[in-house]
Amino acid sequence: MKKHKIMPLIAIGCMAILIGLVLSIQILTTSGSDQGGLVPLAKLKDYEQSLKEVREEKEEALEELFILQERLASIENEMAADDAFISGLLSDIEKYKMAAGVIDVYGPGIIVTIKDPAAFDEYMGQFSVITYNYELLLSLVNKMKEAGAEAISINENRIVHTTEISLASNNININGNATAPPYYIKAIGNPTTMENALTIRGGIIDTMKTKYNLSVDIDVKDEVVIPRYTGVMNFRYAEPLSE
Repeated sequence: MKKHKIMPLIAIGCMAILIGLVLSIQILTTSGSDQGGLVPLAKLKDYEQSLKEVREEKEEALEELFILQERLASIENEMAADDAFISGLLSDIEKYKMAAGVIDVYGPGIIVTIKDPAAFDEYMGQFSVITYNYELLLSLVNKMKEAGAEAISINENRIVHTTEISLASNNININGNATAPPYYIKAIGNPTTMENALTIRGGIIDTMKTKYNLSVDIDVKDEVVIPRYTGVMNFRYAEPLSE
């Protein structure tokens, strides 16, 4: 492999790692700022301003990271065209990226749309059945996985091994992002297998409709696009096992 091809690859790789570390530090800083007590209004405003600035910095860093990733992919493709071994290696890396959820993917699949029941009064209009029973989303995702789903997202939030789905006030947090109904759950896989698994009598969708009166629709698609996971994965305890 020629030296002039290796150096740009190393440089861009180092820059991507550096940006990832910066994002990681920013996330840890914001997540560790809770004092667990009452905060004076003046400090609260300062915190809000700081949080806004950190979020803006994070968006800028992510944008730069995506640009570097595109440049890195371009260099990799050029190198792969000249070397069969590198071509095979990059193909394996691409598979690992898809499994980890860090790249956009597309393929045949389904889109499940979940909406709250129609409101009968003012109180009902402020109450979300699906939000209060957020564990239904967990069950739906698990059934999709059991049916062979290769990629899943909820309202454009990619589901990965670190994803949390939890209730936070009047919202459901997914990957730390506040979401609200209606919910659009995308899944890539065998559409027929997944649809049959979800619509079985007494299954998750039947329960949603009959027990919770939710509106649930399934659309079978020839092509579903699911975005990448944009968060930062930190490993504090796990380390690669040396052979």
